[in-house]
Amino acid sequence: MTTETLHAQACEACRADAPQVSDAELAELIKQIPDWTPVVQDGVMQLQREFTFRNFRLALEFTNKVGALAEEEGHHPGILTEWGKVTVTWWTHAINGLHRNDFICAAKTDMLLS
Repeated sequence: MTTETLHAQACEACRADAPQVSDAELAELIKQIPDWTPVVQDGVMQLQREFTFRNFRLALEFTNKVGALAEEEGHHPGILTEWGKVTVTWWTHAINGLHRNDFICAAKTDMLLS
C-alpha cells in the first residue's frame, strides 16, 4: 500500500473481478478520511458523508464540484442535494462494495471544501 496521501492519487479502472478492500485495509484507509462513515445500504458497503451549507445555492455549487470531480476521475457517487446539505456516497458499482478508488474520491471530495 502506498504512503502517498489519498487525495494525491488517481483512480484506476476497476473491473467486476477487482478485489474489495479488506477489513484491515478499511481500518487503515478510513484513518485518512475520518469524517466519512462506512455504511451498508442494500447489503453494499459504502462511504458516506454529509456536508452542510448556509443555503441551497451553496449546496448546489458543491454538488456541481463533486460532479466535476466524478467526471474527472471516471468514478461516480450517489449525491443527494437538499437545502443546506449535500450527502455524498462513494462505492464501486462494478464490485458492489468498497475499492481503494472510493477512499481516493472521498479524500478528493474533502479537498473541494478548501
